[in-house]
Amino acid sequence: MTRPPFGFGPADRPDDDPQDPFGLSGMLGGDLFAQLQRLASWTGGPVNWDLAKEVAGAAVTQDDPPVSAAEVTATADACRLAELWLDPVTTLPGVAGQPLAWTRAAWLEATLPAWRRLVDPVASQVVSAMGQAVEQGLGQGEGLPPELAGMLGGLGPNPFKGVMDQVGGFVFGAQVGQALGALAADVLSGTEVGLPLGPSGRSALLPANVAAFGEGLEVPADEVRLYLALREAAHQRLFAHVPWLTAHLFDAVDAYARGIEVDPGAIERAVGSFDPSDPASLQEALGSGVFEQEPTPAQQAALARLETALALVEGWVDLVVDQAASGTLPHAVALRETVRRRRASGGPAEQTFATLVGLQLRPRRLREAAQLWEAVQAARGVEGRDGLWAHPDLLPGPSDLDDPLGFAAGTGALTGGDASPLGTAPGIGVVDWDAGLRDLDKDLDGELDDDARGSDDPPLPDA
Repeated sequence: MTRPPFGFGPADRPDDDPQDPFGLSGMLGGDLFAQLQRLASWTGGPVNWDLAKEVAGAAVTQDDPPVSAAEVTATADACRLAELWLDPVTTLPGVAGQPLAWTRAAWLEATLPAWRRLVDPVASQVVSAMGQAVEQGLGQGEGLPPELAGMLGGLGPNPFKGVMDQVGGFVFGAQVGQALGALAADVLSGTEVGLPLGPSGRSALLPANVAAFGEGLEVPADEVRLYLALREAAHQRLFAHVPWLTAHLFDAVDAYARGIEVDPGAIERAVGSFDPSDPASLQEALGSGVFEQEPTPAQQAALARLETALALVEGWVDLVVDQAASGTLPHAVALRETVRRRRASGGPAEQTFATLVGLQLRPRRLREAAQLWEAVQAARGVEGRDGLWAHPDLLPGPSDLDDPLGFAAGTGALTGGDASPLGTAPGIGVVDWDAGLRDLDKDLDGELDDDARGSDDPPLPDA
């Protein structure tokens, strides 16, 4: 589920240019550290988002066909029809916002605020951990290469923090830009990564990417578009009408970030071997065991919350879209399986997120989650199924995915003792509160009756 964030791990791309590990020479030109000096004035956080936007934009504009009027109309029609088809299969109301047909550049512009919210906590923790490790391990410049010690001279009373902020902002900005530029060429909609990245309540598709996705499927283009519009509209309904869900997902990423640790000894060795004239040495040094590979208990809890929530979101969407499309779209079953494989096996979106923050947005238990929602619907109806989204404490936990029938019948979470990672109490959604209150009333009545009777009175008969 985890990997070193921001690509600071062993090289896994043998075709990388060792002299340009971040692939910026063709985009920005010039020496890497000359560009670092040019961008050193960035003070907007741990990631240089100006650089990220510049790098991503350069990649996107290489091949970003404009959206035609016909594509705008086709996208809007598909999204509106999707809303009509979803109405009978869910109690969550539709979204009223005008559907969007995005170019790749428009997707990038619209989703940058959400990516910033996701990436900044991880980058901030990485920069802070590295800066503290350097300061504790090396002292005031002792043991640093002369070139790097010279760079620290004008960076104020805390030079280690200064250089980490500058180097980190540049490196992270470059990697974020590369990742988002690649993702823009493949992502299909505003919610494909399982998170609401675009404006709330507005379904969005990328016509160029949708067309590329449909190639080779032997399915009519309008069917592909409508199926993806159904998935997008279902996601939008869920995120728009479950107000706690977005914050819960983002908070899980933030909780993971707070647990990131580095090895001070590895930092000292990495900085000591760093050659400012060789940009490749930076990535190589930071990839040599700097970050702890095993997640802490707090991180494991955050990962459990995130993974389970993603599976429940995708499983619910999978089910309601299948119910809306079955019997109407001729290729609904084939499209469902294609999207499942893309989503569950780690598509470009998941790989991008893993590169950026060290997490995989992979709902590993998508099929189990869909089966659980189906079982809940069979036992409690559509209203009972959708009603579980009313509060995080009502949702099933990981062990409930192993026993969907038990959870649906009201026994799984209660007997399993599994505290839901989405809340604090197991099985709240299936507790008979009325019965509990009746029992409490009986107990209180009995106590009051006993208190009112004298010591010589005969005991009350059993109820």
